[in-house]
Amino acid sequence: MTTDRPSLHIGVLGAGAWGTTLALHLHGLGHRVALWEFRPDAAIRLRQDRENVEFLPGFPLPDSMEITSDLAEACDGKNIWLVVVPSHVVRAVVEKMKDLPMNQTIVVSATKGIENDTLLRVTEIFRDCCPHWSADRIAALSGPSLSREVCLQIPTSVVVASEYLPTAQQVQHAFFSPYLRVYASEDVVGVELGGALKNVIALAAGICDGLGYGNNTKGALLTRGLVEITRLGMALGGKRETFAGLSGMGDLITTCNSPFSRNRTVGELIGKGRKLQNILDEMVMVAEGVLTSKSAYDLSKRHRIPMPITEEVNNVLFQGKDPRRAVENLMMRELKVED
Repeated sequence: MTTDRPSLHIGVLGAGAWGTTLALHLHGLGHRVALWEFRPDAAIRLRQDRENVEFLPGFPLPDSMEITSDLAEACDGKNIWLVVVPSHVVRAVVEKMKDLPMNQTIVVSATKGIENDTLLRVTEIFRDCCPHWSADRIAALSGPSLSREVCLQIPTSVVVASEYLPTAQQVQHAFFSPYLRVYASEDVVGVELGGALKNVIALAAGICDGLGYGNNTKGALLTRGLVEITRLGMALGGKRETFAGLSGMGDLITTCNSPFSRNRTVGELIGKGRKLQNILDEMVMVAEGVLTSKSAYDLSKRHRIPMPITEEVNNVLFQGKDPRRAVENLMMRELKVED
């Protein structure tokens, strides 16, 4: 297999840990990268420090990587727009992009979340804000990919999905490397939902860790959590096999077990007795699972899909339910045949 590829112009929109990681990765592959940071003062610091001290310390930003707070400048003339902002601000960012010249640009979401009010996936937000963006130029990137491990070039595999497979394959070819293997898929629904919903189960996994439960509990939680993800995902049009793949089971295992997972860490602190708002107030990064848990619960009710773990996570996060009581309620549910 040859690694020869054309050098592309790529705008990475979002300078958090994952956005910075992808910018560094793509720059290292020889692409011309512009990294967009929405706060002008933070963009100035990034240009001066040549390091994202706030979100990804220890990994220098090359002098040849453009850093800007001007969204139009970051998008102008790019082959790929890579959206890596938190899910709750995707709509605001994309609204500012809708009048930008697109040409043959591919728009890729690397954000894992579901919008609270509309219950839309990120690529659905793209289409809602910008109906002129063709579905065959939109893709979603997901999978088990902790930022620091990718930066350290530890072997990692992800998946990119588009309704038009050649688009997914273009992104696949642009992103892959000896340490980042990229698979292509046509199941955008499954890839996006797997990446978003696993964060809810990661919160539950962290709560179990904080309560001092063991591997038996974690094994059961991941297994039954995957059942919930698959149920809802298939009801919304995803393919069963996608949820057994990288963006489903793979991402679930990594996020629920890693000490570097923000969502698992939030859950662990809750399990130890901390209050959610106090935890979030102290965090620099965004734990997507907190907002996504509300969206997932609302989707389960809308489509009448039983998701007991998700429901109990919501009860703990937003109703003040005691975490230990939530686990007891899950264990004492009506007995049933395993599905």
